[in-house]
Amino acid sequence: MAITSANQLELLQTAEAVAREKMIEPELVIEAMEDSLARAAKSRYGAEMDIRVKIDRKTGNATFTRVRTVVEDELIENYQAEFSPVQAKPYFEAQRDPANFWSREGERLADFVGGPQIGDVFQEQVPPVELGRIAAQSAKQVILQRVREAERDRQYEEFKDRANTIINGVVKREEYGNIIVDVGRGEAILRRNEKIGRESYRPNDRIRAYVKDVRRESRGPQIFLSRTDPQFMAELFKMEVPEIYDGIIEIKAVARDPGSRAKIAVISYDNSIDPVGACVGMRGSRVQAVVGELQGEKIDIIPWNEDQATFLVNALQPAEVSKVVFDEEANKIEVVVPDEQLSLAIGRRGQNVRLASQLTGLDIDILTEEEESKRRQAEFNTRTQLFMDALDLDEFFAQLLVAEGFTDLEEVAYVEQDELLSIEGVDESTASELQARARDVLEARNKAALDNARALGVEDSLVEFDGLTPQMLEALAKDGIKTLEDFATCADWELAGGWTTVNGQRVKDEGLLEPFDVSLEEAQNLIMTARVSLGWVDPAELDVASAEEAEDDQEAGA
Repeated sequence: MAITSANQLELLQTAEAVAREKMIEPELVIEAMEDSLARAAKSRYGAEMDIRVKIDRKTGNATFTRVRTVVEDELIENYQAEFSPVQAKPYFEAQRDPANFWSREGERLADFVGGPQIGDVFQEQVPPVELGRIAAQSAKQVILQRVREAERDRQYEEFKDRANTIINGVVKREEYGNIIVDVGRGEAILRRNEKIGRESYRPNDRIRAYVKDVRRESRGPQIFLSRTDPQFMAELFKMEVPEIYDGIIEIKAVARDPGSRAKIAVISYDNSIDPVGACVGMRGSRVQAVVGELQGEKIDIIPWNEDQATFLVNALQPAEVSKVVFDEEANKIEVVVPDEQLSLAIGRRGQNVRLASQLTGLDIDILTEEEESKRRQAEFNTRTQLFMDALDLDEFFAQLLVAEGFTDLEEVAYVEQDELLSIEGVDESTASELQARARDVLEARNKAALDNARALGVEDSLVEFDGLTPQMLEALAKDGIKTLEDFATCADWELAGGWTTVNGQRVKDEGLLEPFDVSLEEAQNLIMTARVSLGWVDPAELDVASAEEAEDDQEAGA
C-alpha cells in the first residue's frame, strides 16, 4: 500500500478512534504512526539513514524527510546521517531550492549568514514509501506498542495519586490464592497474605481495599491492595467519622492483628468533643460499620496521651495497671499489674501486650506485683551485700545506704557530702570515712583492672585515650582490642550493644561496654574521636557532616 494512494484523512480518523478507545491523547497515536512510517522508510532506503516522517495534523498528509547533521571530521560515525562542514558546503550552496533547507536552532538558513557550522542540520524530502505486507505489519506493531505504553503511563498517572487511599473494585478472578480486582481503568492485585483471615471471594464480588503501593513496571503499572494494613482501618474510620475527616480528631497510632483484634489511638483538638465517643458513634454505629468491613475484628479505641506512661496504661486496657517504670535509654518499659490481672494484660497468646507494644512503639515487660516485689527485694539484698563487703559495714548501715537510694560505690565516693549527712545518724567524720573507704576500694579495683589490661597486651595509645576507664580497657582487651587502631575500627553497636532480627525474632547483641552504661551516641563519639586522633577523619569534614545532619533534623522537625 502506498501512503500517497491512501485516503490521507484516514490516518487522522484512525488516530482519533484509537485514542478514544484507549482514553489517551490523539497526538500520542499520531506520533506512533510517524515512528512506524519512519521505520518502514528506513527498511526501504537503508537502516543507517535518519529518516523522519511528519503527518500534517489537519490534512493527514505524510512528509518523508532525510536528515543529515554537520559534525567534526574525526567524529563522523555514520556517513549516511552525518557529514563534515567541507562535505556539507555543496548542499549549503544549493540551499536556494525550497525543498532543501538548513536549520540552526529552528531557523531557516536565509535568516543567518556564514557557511555550514557544527550542529547544523540539512533536510531534504524523499519520495514516500510503499508499505508492503511485512512493512505494514511492522508499522502496526510499532503503533500498538506505543499505544500500550501510552495507556500504561495514563494508568500509572491516574493511580499513583490514589496510593494510601481506599478503593472499590470488582473481583475478576483468583490466581494461586491472589485476587485480581477490576478497579475501573486498570487491574489491581490483592495477595493472599494481605487478605483478612480466611476470607474468600468469587468473581463479580464487590471488594473494598487499601491501595498499599503503585509501581511503574515494564508490564504496566502494578497496583497492590491490602486489607490487613493498619492504615486500612484508619482510612475506614476517616470515612465513617466526619470529625476525623475534618481534622478535629486525629488518629495518632494503629495496631492490628488482622481479623482478630485491633487498637487505635485518637486525640481530639476540640475540648467539647470526646474522641472515643465520636469514633464509637450513636449506639456503636460508626465503629460497627468498621468492624463489619473487617470481618468482625474487635477494636479498642484508646485516648492518646503525650505522657508515654499514661498512654501505655490506656493501651493495655482492659487490664488495670499498678505501676509503670520507664527506661528511656533502653526504650523499654516495665508494667506492674495485680496478680489476677496478668492474663488479661498479656491477652490470648500475648495479643494484648503485643498490640500495646506496636501502638506505643515500646518494648513492654509485664510483671505481677509479687514478682516485682521479689525482684526489688533481691536487688536490695544484692546492694546491701555490696556495701557490707566493700566498705566493711554492718548489715543495718548498709541497708540504710540502699534505702536512701545509693546503688554503687561511685555514688558513695563522689557524692556531695551533704547528701550523706542528710542520713539519720551520719556525722561529718562518718561521712568522710565512708567516702575514703569507697575511694580506696575503687582505686584498688582500677589498679587491678589496669594491670590486668596491660598484662593482656593493651598498648599505651589506648590506655591514654580519654574516655575509657581501666575496667573498660580490661573488657576491650579480653575481646582482642588492644590498640587505638583496633578501637577505631569498632562499630558503635559492638561497644554499646543493639538489636538484630534473626528469622523474624529480635535478638539482643551484647556490647563490650554495655555493662558500663555506654550509650550508642557515646560509643559513636568515642570511635569518631579515635579516628580523628589517628588522622583517619578530617575534623573539618566532620563538622560539615554534623551541620548538615542538624539541618536535616531541623527541616524534618519543621
